[in-house]
Amino acid sequence: MKSKTDPIRSLDTLFIRTYGCQMNEYDSGRMADIMKQAYGLRLVDRPEDADVILMNTCSVREKAEEKVYSELGRYRKLKDKRPDMIIGVGGCVGQQEGERIQKRAPYVDLVFGPQTYHRLPEMVKKIRRDRVQLTEVDMPEIEKFDSLPRHQGQGVSGCVTIMEGCDKFCTFCVVPYTRGPEISRPVEDILTECRQLLADGVVEISLLGQNVNGYRGLGEDGGEWDFTMLLYAVAALDGLKRLRFTTSHPMEMTSELCRAFSEIPQLMPYLHLPVQSGSNHMLKMMHRGHDRETYLRLIDELRGYCPDIALSSDFIVGYPGESDEDFEDTLDLARQVGYDTAYCFKYSPRPGTPASHAEDSVPEAVKDERLQRLLTLMREQSRLGMERQLGRTVEVLVEKPGRNEGDMEGRTADYRIVHFRGSPRQIGQILPVRIMEAYGQSLRGELILVGE
Repeated sequence: MKSKTDPIRSLDTLFIRTYGCQMNEYDSGRMADIMKQAYGLRLVDRPEDADVILMNTCSVREKAEEKVYSELGRYRKLKDKRPDMIIGVGGCVGQQEGERIQKRAPYVDLVFGPQTYHRLPEMVKKIRRDRVQLTEVDMPEIEKFDSLPRHQGQGVSGCVTIMEGCDKFCTFCVVPYTRGPEISRPVEDILTECRQLLADGVVEISLLGQNVNGYRGLGEDGGEWDFTMLLYAVAALDGLKRLRFTTSHPMEMTSELCRAFSEIPQLMPYLHLPVQSGSNHMLKMMHRGHDRETYLRLIDELRGYCPDIALSSDFIVGYPGESDEDFEDTLDLARQVGYDTAYCFKYSPRPGTPASHAEDSVPEAVKDERLQRLLTLMREQSRLGMERQLGRTVEVLVEKPGRNEGDMEGRTADYRIVHFRGSPRQIGQILPVRIMEAYGQSLRGELILVGE
């Protein structure tokens, strides 16, 4: 119940705009949790309907800052009409830009980083009470998880962040500077959050981290647990039907972790394993810590334990110094692996990274041409992967109604979207579906009835 003296008593609605990865999606959910608990704010779908607007930003890709300022320009018009509206910029761009955001966009009330969003209620209260602008971009260790309210599950799939930050310092990547060093949550805290999600009806959990398989946390026995040990513990929880994780680094893919794909029934046969380049020269320049031969051996080991595993990756083309031969090595590696999906980007310098000081020597036209060639290859591999599903009977976790009336939507074990005729009563169930059609991004099938 709101106090009569609560300085934000007139604020009732919250809009959150999220950019970037699953970890940002998770963080946005926690922001909503904490603002609901503290002040009863309810989420709305449009910024026009909000009393508080929060942007949870990502600075990994090109022109991230400009996209934020462009969006803020639209919010400024709303604030001109409603001066009491609060606008906040959080996430990695907030961490990276700090007070520069408020100098360029003085109507922004609050700038905060990924490690300080647990302080949102007190920050909003101070803004309302003292009529000030605030910037909170320090990096306390991992105190935010101790300050957040119970995370309520919504739907059948949920995410749990198990670690923050990254120590790899790839030359192109801004994450170590915006998220900080690697810090792992204690096993007990992770299991508690997972149990809470399962109690809310979640049946599939994804474990999240910038370098998730580099997890090193305090175990229940008082010793240090690695990521594989944590996987087995989460898989043993009552009610869990499916388990996933992202994002992984090749240098942390141990043989024990590869073997887990064959030993843990709940662990789904899907892995996102970024490689960035197929050229040893580029991998060294990027400070990736591995070469192409090591990466390909990992893929062989994974498929030895889990032959049907679906693989995705990240690629950067046009990194400073990338030659035609380097790029051909990337195409060659992609053909050898045969990815199901991949995220491909042109190199763009990120502020503060070592690579940003290097001469961006690859012409934009060459970057464009290389990107299109790589995307063409990836689209073909994805198409073939989808077509291989035709005629198969696959297990689909039913997630929600489809866009067409009478349709349901779910995902296969290897993370493909499937549409079929069904009923909302089936949400949360894992059902057999025979695949009849393959499209660019999804499949269509027929539900197999009992006894068929």
